[in-house]
Amino acid sequence: MLTRTVATLTTRPISRVRSRCIHASSFTRQGSSGLTNIIEGGSAAIQVKTITSGGILLADGLILPSACIFLDNRVFLWDVPDRLWDGWDKQHFEVFDVVVPKPEILLFGTGKTVSFVPPVFRQYLNGLGIQVDVMDTWNACSTYNLLVEEGREVAAALLPLSPRRWQRLPSQ
Repeated sequence: MLTRTVATLTTRPISRVRSRCIHASSFTRQGSSGLTNIIEGGSAAIQVKTITSGGILLADGLILPSACIFLDNRVFLWDVPDRLWDGWDKQHFEVFDVVVPKPEILLFGTGKTVSFVPPVFRQYLNGLGIQVDVMDTWNACSTYNLLVEEGREVAAALLPLSPRRWQRLPSQ
């Protein structure tokens, strides 16, 4: 029976295989009561639906094909070097120096696999009062969705599954 199941799975056409969705809900809690104030008019939280080789798909349908930062319910395009940690410096994390309020946690998604942040960057972010948690991008997105839903001050710095740079428009 097990052999048949495996054989069936290996012969399934790839076009029918669906990508697995990340945990996301259609609402977030605001305040300690757990109720949502519809009059307040706050911006909706960023929620990740899934991740593919084409990029990060948000719940609103936007696809982010390259590195990005989720911070204060906003998406920032993040211009980082092609190779992980090669050519990186503190300027790539300056946004966390100027933002108020600072996130309590930064979830760093390093692509398909986990690649630990060099101590100099971790110390820089810890000096700003930001805890850094490093994981692959899939788990960083899932954890981000859960923490936002809990109402936590969280940010995510996410690298795509396959390295890709943002295309720059020619200056006019």
